[in-house]
Amino acid sequence: MKITRLRTQIVVLPIDPPILSAIFEIRSTCAVLCFLETEQGLVGEGLVHAINGVRIGLLHEAVRSMEPLVLGLDPRNGGSLNARAWTALNFFGTEGLQMQALAGLDMALWDLRGKAAGLNVAHLIGAARTRLPVYASGGLWLSSSIDELQREAETFLRQGFRAMKVRVGPGNPNAMVERVRAVREAIGPNVGLMVDANQQLTVPEAIRLGRMMEELSLTWFEEPVPYHHHEGEATIAAALDTPLASGETVHSHRGILRMLQAKAADVLMPDVQRMGGPTEFLKAGALCEAFSVPISSHLFTEMSLPLLAGLNAGYYLEHMPWFSELYGRAIEPDAEGFAVVPDAPGWGVSFDPAAIERLAA
Repeated sequence: MKITRLRTQIVVLPIDPPILSAIFEIRSTCAVLCFLETEQGLVGEGLVHAINGVRIGLLHEAVRSMEPLVLGLDPRNGGSLNARAWTALNFFGTEGLQMQALAGLDMALWDLRGKAAGLNVAHLIGAARTRLPVYASGGLWLSSSIDELQREAETFLRQGFRAMKVRVGPGNPNAMVERVRAVREAIGPNVGLMVDANQQLTVPEAIRLGRMMEELSLTWFEEPVPYHHHEGEATIAAALDTPLASGETVHSHRGILRMLQAKAADVLMPDVQRMGGPTEFLKAGALCEAFSVPISSHLFTEMSLPLLAGLNAGYYLEHMPWFSELYGRAIEPDAEGFAVVPDAPGWGVSFDPAAIERLAA
């Protein structure tokens, strides 16, 4: 089997109502859909995205520029892609836009290998589990009032989630604690609760807020300071009983290794796009296991589920519904709040042609 073509399509996924995060307002995300076609008719699917479509044209061109790396490649020998790509990308570096573009091809390659073998990616790896705890991440934003937070939290409970994440930001720490406490009161003591500061605090602010929230029994306190400030993260992690989570903005398994060596976080949560694709994500997972640190995921719910299921260190799956419309359905928690690994080959889900036509840029 040989790859004969890379086909791409830009789609626009509106986010309505817009999300007010601690960093910016999120009105949409634009995705570059990546299709690797073979002479036998099998097609592998992947995607990379840009919030609000910022620099989506550059991302698309970066993906297109890598077609020579996959043309003629036998998917069974797909492990050679990253080794050759790192050499090809060396001049401009192996972080940032280039690594994110590579992720789209690597995702499609893993999907293609799974389809060729008739196995879900989780089973292609050798699944360590059949389901994962999943938390709701598509709500409880800074733009929500206290009453809205509690209503949203109750909605997540009705949908079957047994964990969820609320956002906080800079400013009055008492007000931030009040928001988190309101959610805890709405969901009760036995539901997991994560808090995300989206990198907006200083180290002293994070330690103060973290200590004030410890009575609320949080699952983790996420990204309190800028992602590159690993020394600061380590200081915060050492000062708090609540686990610190971070890692969604670093690139490749080498970025994860630096965090592990710095003891920057108690839970690492790589983003499969910023990692450079599933191959690097799995390397990050192996490193986490070696350091006895759990690994969660960031975005890409549909693809992260099989990957985490194949890792002994796999922890919570982030449920963000941004891409659900592309697949025509959303991943839903089971009766106990877990996401079940699908049996279908590849990623277990495929893009809906009608949705692509409707959302095409």
